[in-house]
Order: sequence, then C-alpha cells, then structure tokens
Amino acid sequence: MEINVKVLNEKARIPVYSSDGAACFDFFATNGGMVSSHHPAVVETGLAFDIPTGNCMLIFSRSGDGFKQDVRLSNCVGVIDSDYTGEVKIKLTKDSYGAKLFNAGDRVAQGLIIPVNQVTFNVVEQLKETERGDGGFGSTGS
Repeated sequence: MEINVKVLNEKARIPVYSSDGAACFDFFATNGGMVSSHHPAVVETGLAFDIPTGNCMLIFSRSGDGFKQDVRLSNCVGVIDSDYTGEVKIKLTKDSYGAKLFNAGDRVAQGLIIPVNQVTFNVVEQLKETERGDGGFGSTGS
C-alpha cells in the first residue's frame, strides 16, 4: 500500500520502519521541547496524510519511552481518520516526576495503517446466547 504524504514543514521527516519486522513506522518531531508530569507537550510532525478510504492510522507511544521514561501519548492511542488531511500532531505526557527533553528529529511516536469497517447498528430485543453471557471483570478466571 502506498500513502500520499504532504510535507508542511522543512524540518519534517517522512516516517520510516526501524526494522524489517516492525509493525509500526516512526514519527519524528519538527520542534523541540520538554514534557513533564504537569506540562504535556504538543509535538509537531510537519506532515499530513492522504489515508485511503476504508483505512485509518493509529498512533501509539514508543515502547522505549513508556518503559524507560514513563512518557506516553496523552490520549493513549491516536486515531487519524481517512477524511482528516491536516497536520498529524503528537501530544505527550509523563506519568512520573521529572522531565524529558526532546529535539527536532527525535522519534516521538509510532503509527500503523489498518483497515476499518463501518458498521450498521441494528436494535434488537435479545442478543445471542453465549456461555459467558454478561459476565465480565474476571468472570473467565483470574
């Protein structure tokens, strides 16, 4: 699959896969800044995408940032719809004390293009019967 990308900032870098087996591609910052527990940071990517209809882009935190520095996306997972053509921005927050500095050119998040289905909702009186039924929150074991 090919995705059209519009470069909005001269510092922007086209996303890349960091390894042959990578599921997600890396996003790079075009601006520098600091993120701390009381000061989230908006990171600009300088890029806009033409996501094919029937797909969306999911944006996730980088695992190293989460495990090593408690930095994650403020909304946990970003969803970029196929009809959004504005700049993709990343909002980071830090879940522990201290701060993390980032610079233009740093990897700040990772993205994945996946197919999506829009569904029709049918209102019914009863749902199918299953062994689990409406059991939740540990009902299938510990």
